[in-house]
Amino acid sequence: MIVSWNWLKEYVPLEMSADDLTDKLTLSGLNLEGTEAFPEDLGIDLEVTSNRPDCLGHLGVAREIAALYDKPITIPDAQPSESAAKTAEATSVEIECDDLCPQYIARVVRGVKVAESPDWLKSRLETLGIRPINNIVDISNYVLMECGQPLHTFDMDKLHEGRIVVRRAQPGEKLTAIDQRDYELQPEMCIIADADRPVAIAGVMGGLETEISAATTNVLIEVADFRPLSIRNTARVLNLHSDSSYRFERGVDPHGMDWASRRCAELILELAGGELLEGAVVTGAGRTPNSDPVELRFSQISRILGIDVEPNEVVRILTDLGLELQGEASAASCRFVPPSWRRDLTREIDLIEEVARIYGYEQIPEDVLVPLTASSKRVFDHVADRVHNALNGNGYFESITMTFVDDDLLALFRPTGEGEPLRVEHSSRKRENILRQSLIPSLLQSRRENEKRGTFNARLYEISNVYLAASPGDRSGEPTRLSLVSGDSFFDVKGIVELLAKAVNHQSLVEVRPCELPSFAAGRGCEVLLNGQLWGWLGEIAADIKDKLNLRDDVTVAELDFGMLDRTADLTPQFVPTPQYPSSDRDLNFILDDATTWQQVAQTVKAAAGPLLEDLRFDSQFRGKQIPTGKKSYLLTARYRAADRTLTAEEVDASQQAVIAACREQLGAELRG
Repeated sequence: MIVSWNWLKEYVPLEMSADDLTDKLTLSGLNLEGTEAFPEDLGIDLEVTSNRPDCLGHLGVAREIAALYDKPITIPDAQPSESAAKTAEATSVEIECDDLCPQYIARVVRGVKVAESPDWLKSRLETLGIRPINNIVDISNYVLMECGQPLHTFDMDKLHEGRIVVRRAQPGEKLTAIDQRDYELQPEMCIIADADRPVAIAGVMGGLETEISAATTNVLIEVADFRPLSIRNTARVLNLHSDSSYRFERGVDPHGMDWASRRCAELILELAGGELLEGAVVTGAGRTPNSDPVELRFSQISRILGIDVEPNEVVRILTDLGLELQGEASAASCRFVPPSWRRDLTREIDLIEEVARIYGYEQIPEDVLVPLTASSKRVFDHVADRVHNALNGNGYFESITMTFVDDDLLALFRPTGEGEPLRVEHSSRKRENILRQSLIPSLLQSRRENEKRGTFNARLYEISNVYLAASPGDRSGEPTRLSLVSGDSFFDVKGIVELLAKAVNHQSLVEVRPCELPSFAAGRGCEVLLNGQLWGWLGEIAADIKDKLNLRDDVTVAELDFGMLDRTADLTPQFVPTPQYPSSDRDLNFILDDATTWQQVAQTVKAAAGPLLEDLRFDSQFRGKQIPTGKKSYLLTARYRAADRTLTAEEVDASQQAVIAACREQLGAELRG
């Protein structure tokens, strides 16, 4: 919003320098964008926030200045002389869409002489960046910039039957605007029409056919209140924006409409002559601004601002801003009714902010510095970082999928049958209206999309919430899950799962327990245990699910409770000294019953080998012709090392024989030759 220094001086004394004024306005909330000097004037460009449409006119800025400097403000009375002829006999106004236009005011001036505007008026408009056109149009722009209320002037003789009809556009209607461009109107748009055609786009721009020209002698002055949302939508759809639409989009003062109409008529009589018909045609009930009084407690000012402001000064500031004091202020509080142009003042805190703005934020002393502490991550975030690093380092890519799924996706993976899923009513997505209970279906869908685009082994993972219950405040109903999808083998993915557990706690123990789930291929699924507690599921996806999703390759998936990693995490760095003596590796190849698990083998070996065993590694599993039916072969490697010496072959052999004996006696294992 650009304001003129000379223009402001007509309303409020400007005894300060321009720099002092702009500094004060900036500190009060009207930030300075820049200034531009003219031969006899100064243009001041101010940033006006969307909640202060009252400052989109010189009078609004003058009120701010008067309050800041405790100066009187002078506002023109706007009492033009009227003739005996009545406006209601010359024109009529009908509103067919009062939801878009609550009120319309029309005045008529006859016998005007359209001419060039006087120098003072042209100079004012040029300071604001507005091109002068003629005295009638320039007056309507002048009043717009004076009070912030948009106006429009019609050539009265070009309005068919002299009528004004405010209505919605009809299908197929078009209008040539004063910018000489044709616009196709849409039914939801508010337009101004005469007896049979559109003559203006309401609140945005007038029409070319009824604009003021050198031949105009009779003028109809329009001042109206159009709904902000309607004007915003019209301007956006037509890509047509104007000073008028900018103000209507932010809301105008419904009590300032008649003043603007009278002010425009007064200036037309002064600069273009003619006679003003008696009265105005006012159609529509109009909007009633909020007139509820707001109570302001003086103690709250001290509590919130940290300073004491004298009650008399508080009352002075608020009355200077246009608020009306109700009754007398007591020692403890006072009550104010906000003016119609300040719709943003509805609460006590709003009034306190006004006091702070005008009294001066610089008057508020600085508090003792608040001690600063370095921010730190939660354990959850550190665990997530380690999981990301471990998975990224093993070729996995993080995926972020939709929280909503449809019934088909939901049914793909429900390992524990979590019960009735949560459905979202009135969802914008017609099919995907279910909150997911597992991340696996969405990741499988992502893998399918990758296969379609030629990426056939997309290793994907996701850390996100699933939704199992709707009890308010029940966080257990929204657990965080970690899910993996890969074309790698069961054992490869199992190794990744073990890696994740070790990444957050090197003492974690991961076990698997075979289970049969509909989502897994027969004999290829298991429960995953972390330190003896159920952690999740791991397995190869069943063939029917693979076919349903049109997946080309076999897929192994895992879904784990991320919260267990968070709860069991031990992220304290552990120092492990570099070994000073060499290790000795020995392979073992046992034939075992099919029912024997790796965990049983590992526990037996570790117990029998004693303190010399440093590490035990699973190498492979084998079933075939050389292995009896109901049996399987495990190949494993045991690593031995002593911290204080180099082990002899005899010491290693002794530990190895103890391991073989223990596995034979406890597991029925046979050593393959």
